Amino acid sequence: MTDRITVFSGHAHRAFAEERCAILMDELSPSRLTRFSNDCLQVQLRANCRRGDVFIVQPLVPPTQENLMELLMMVDAARGASAPTVNVVMPHYAYARSDKKDAPRISIGGRLVADLLATAGATRVLTMALHAEQVHGFFSVPVDHLTALPVLADHFRTTMDLSDAVVVSPDFGNAKSAGAFARQLGIGVAAGSKQRLADDSVVIDQIVGDVAGRDVIVLDDEIATGGSMVTLIRTVQEYGVRSLRVACTHGLFTGRAAERLNECPGIAEIVTTNTVPPNRAVERLTVLSVAPLFAEAIRRIHEGESVSRLFSDDDTYGE
Repeated sequence: MTDRITVFSGHAHRAFAEERCAILMDELSPSRLTRFSNDCLQVQLRANCRRGDVFIVQPLVPPTQENLMELLMMVDAARGASAPTVNVVMPHYAYARSDKKDAPRISIGGRLVADLLATAGATRVLTMALHAEQVHGFFSVPVDHLTALPVLADHFRTTMDLSDAVVVSPDFGNAKSAGAFARQLGIGVAAGSKQRLADDSVVIDQIVGDVAGRDVIVLDDEIATGGSMVTLIRTVQEYGVRSLRVACTHGLFTGRAAERLNECPGIAEIVTTNTVPPNRAVERLTVLSVAPLFAEAIRRIHEGESVSRLFSDDDTYGE
C-alpha cells in the first residue's frame, strides 16, 4: 500500500470528484488545462504524484472527445511524474456502446479507447454500468465494474408501494440487469420486443410479460436522446398500466431528450444517478448519488482490500 491518495479531476464532472473527496476527507488536488492558439491542449498536475495512489476522475460525457483527450493527458502527466499507480475513475464510459463490429469497415471504439488509456499509463480503471459486459474484456489493465442497482432499488423500496409492481426492460439484451433489479425489489420482470432502426429510432411492437393494471418501473442502463425510452413508454402505456416510473444509471439526456420526456404524459418520476452532470431541464427528475459507492471502492483499492463485494447486484453490497 502506498502512503497516500492523490485525487485529480478533469472538467467533465468536477462536482462528483468534490463529493467523493468530501466523503473520505481527501483534498482534491489542483490541475491546469491550457489551450494553445492551434487548439491543442496541455495538462499540468499541480500536486506531487510520487509515493501515492493517483486517482483521476473523469466521466466521458459531451463534449466526449474533448474530455477523453484531457483524461489521456492527465494520465500521461501522472505517469511522467512517477506516480506508482494511476487509477482512472470513469463513472460513465461513453464508448462502451461501441462494442462490436455490426457493419462493414467500422471501428470498435470501446476497445480502442481502452487501449489508449493503457498506453497513456493507466494501471486500473474504476467504472460503472458498462453498456455491454464484453467491454470489460477490452481493457488490458484491471477493471473494477460497479453497479448502481442497489442504490436505485433502495430508492424505490422507500418511495413506492411495490405490492403490485413490475420492472420492464427495454429489450431482451438488458433483461439480465432488469431481472437482478427485480429480484432486489422482490417483484416480477417484463421486457420489450425491440428493433433498433438508428441511434435514436427504435420499434417496440409488444411487451412480453404481465404489465396491465400494474405499477411499472422501466429500467435502462442509459438514456441519451430519449427516443428509445419514449417509444417504450408509449408502448407500455397502451397496456393500461396504473403508474409508470423510469430509472437509469446514466442520465445523459442529450439532444431533445428533455423536451421528449417532458412532453410524454403519465411519467410519475425519472430516477437517475450522478455518474454524469444532471440535466435539470428534465422534469420530475430525481438524482441519486453514487459518490459514496465510488468513495468506498477507492478506499478499498488504496488499502488493498477486496472490491468484489461492490460489484454484486444484491443488497448486501455495503457490508
